[in-house]
Amino acid sequence: MINAQDIKNGTCIRMDGDLYFCIEFLHVKPGKGNTFMRTKLKNVVDGRVLERRFNIGEKLEDVRVERRPYQYLYMDGEDAIFMNQETYEQIPISKELITGAAYMKEGDIVEVVSDASTETILFAEMPIKTKLTITYTEPGVKGDTATNSLKPATVETGATVRVPLFCNEGEVIEVDTRDGSYQGRVR
Repeated sequence: MINAQDIKNGTCIRMDGDLYFCIEFLHVKPGKGNTFMRTKLKNVVDGRVLERRFNIGEKLEDVRVERRPYQYLYMDGEDAIFMNQETYEQIPISKELITGAAYMKEGDIVEVVSDASTETILFAEMPIKTKLTITYTEPGVKGDTATNSLKPATVETGATVRVPLFCNEGEVIEVDTRDGSYQGRVR
């Protein structure tokens, strides 16, 4: 059990039978009345975000989570097979539990978050930025950089990313795995 004033970003709590991660918090001390914590909590299972107020001193059930690096090996139906970097144990994780799964290639290191008490996997996260090679896109025109026009490009994982007109096949680009946006060329 933790006190409401101990909630920070990344704290995991169990509330109403579900697990929630704190993604934003604010300690509010109004001129009149009691101090409270205003939080934004993200549901681990379905990803919904809700806002919740807690009075200072209120007891909450905290969940101890472990973050471990796992290496992506291959897809097996709807599950991705990962290998623990320390014990070399292989585990399957459902594709829905992986953020940025469309940009994941073999050998990528993914952070797997699990409940320490029950050893159940909550979710897996790709690094925020990843480097991918463009496998197909329409040919670019030299000097076409004056406008902010974008064109679709297929990357090595099969995902489609919107890239500037000057990007060509075979180039390595950096992609944000949260929203699939183009970040820049890798030199």
